[in-house]
Amino acid sequence: MEERQQPRHLAWHETLEIHELVAFQSIGLMKLKKAFPEVTDPALKNLYNEAIKGLSKNIQDLLKFYPMAPKANREDEEIREDLMPFYAGDLLALFKTGVRNYSIAITETATPALRNVLKQHLNAAIDTHAKVYSFMYSKGLYPSYQFDKLLQNDVNLANKALRKSF
Repeated sequence: MEERQQPRHLAWHETLEIHELVAFQSIGLMKLKKAFPEVTDPALKNLYNEAIKGLSKNIQDLLKFYPMAPKANREDEEIREDLMPFYAGDLLALFKTGVRNYSIAITETATPALRNVLKQHLNAAIDTHAKVYSFMYSKGLYPSYQFDKLLQNDVNLANKALRKSF
């Protein structure tokens, strides 16, 4: 039986999944680190610390696979130091999660009036997501059609989140 040699790069679909995980976790890590100084309860502070360490490790583990992404011969871009990409990405993630949550909630409704309200909310969340995405795309913060730049943005955001003190 002939063994197939494993490719030395990631498949497109797994690269996109890693992109989603790194972007989402990097935004979460930034939020946790920003909130950490405000947490006063010792037990909660320990949970935050554990979450920060866990997300940091996850991001570091996943970043190791970026050189294996298709078209991995990317040019390094200048790292942005402002927080606009973080804030815009956080807003996008909020509405993306909202769309998913409303979609699931609709499938659980038995009351027509509630279903109608949830559909209105879902459509509004979809529209807002589209507006945030358009803003990010127009500012070069979400270069959807330039795979190399999209992945480089992930690396930049992840490194900024990892470097942020707390």
